[in-house]
Amino acid sequence: MESPAQTKESADRDENTACVGAKDLAYNVFARSCPSRGTLEHVTGRWGSLTLGALHDGTFRFNELRRRVDGVSEKMLSQTLHALERDGLVHRDAQPTNPPRVDYTLTPLGREVAERLRTLISFVEGHMDDVLEARGRYDETREV
Repeated sequence: MESPAQTKESADRDENTACVGAKDLAYNVFARSCPSRGTLEHVTGRWGSLTLGALHDGTFRFNELRRRVDGVSEKMLSQTLHALERDGLVHRDAQPTNPPRVDYTLTPLGREVAERLRTLISFVEGHMDDVLEARGRYDETREV
């Protein structure tokens, strides 16, 4: 028989690993097997967050988006766009022209995510002086 402490530990473990897919029940991003974790990784990864932030400004063709998200490789941007499209955050509009034209834009869900990301981006940009100062203090203590 489990002690009260073991019972609580088991309940905490179950809560952190359970992931339910029903509409009326919440997903648990902290659970390893929960699909919400993958979406969070797509959104918050370096290229996902920058791509969503860039698309917040409007519709872009692939190369326009690649120039906007400075430093992303063609391969990484392509993989990122596929993942975000699969998650329902980005819409890919391929027009049957010669040469083919493909435009990327945010879906309504993607726009909602991008607005939250833009708030975070603005916060980070607005506090970079504080961050750089903290980095300087940290580095000074490590140079002994």
